[in-house]
Amino acid sequence: LLRIGPKEDFFHCSKCNLCLSLSLRGKHKCIENVSRQDCPICLEDIHTSRVGAHVLPCGHLLHRTCYEDMLKEGYRCPLCMHSALDMTRYWRQLDDEVAQTPMPTEYQNMMVEILCNDCNARSTVQFHLLGMKCTNCESYNTAQDGKCRLTLEEQ
Repeated sequence: LLRIGPKEDFFHCSKCNLCLSLSLRGKHKCIENVSRQDCPICLEDIHTSRVGAHVLPCGHLLHRTCYEDMLKEGYRCPLCMHSALDMTRYWRQLDDEVAQTPMPTEYQNMMVEILCNDCNARSTVQFHLLGMKCTNCESYNTAQDGKCRLTLEEQ
């Protein structure tokens, strides 16, 4: 059932059970019956809402207005923490900032285990206060996963 917009601009994804913009055909991550879940921001039903839905790259749905509000506060899906938009340009800026910000001596050889929220890879990287970059997908959307440890030379 199509509720919003001209019919010719949308298609129905039977797996998601949702009408989506034609621009998303073959380019969205299907999550079975995703429209039957409540919006994780306002907790209201998405399927019966008159407010359009926004499909995040991870496949989760938010009301379009809730998505716009979310972007004022952060960049991650409130359900799975995956980046909700293309952060490539920002990650390159962060590369420059990290390179120009030396760590104090006591942290220079500290290694940490991280988990990437974007690709789910685990890696061991050099600790930095500004962020720790995933060695797999180059995202800074990471979380420390384990204790800090010194490199072999320091032990």
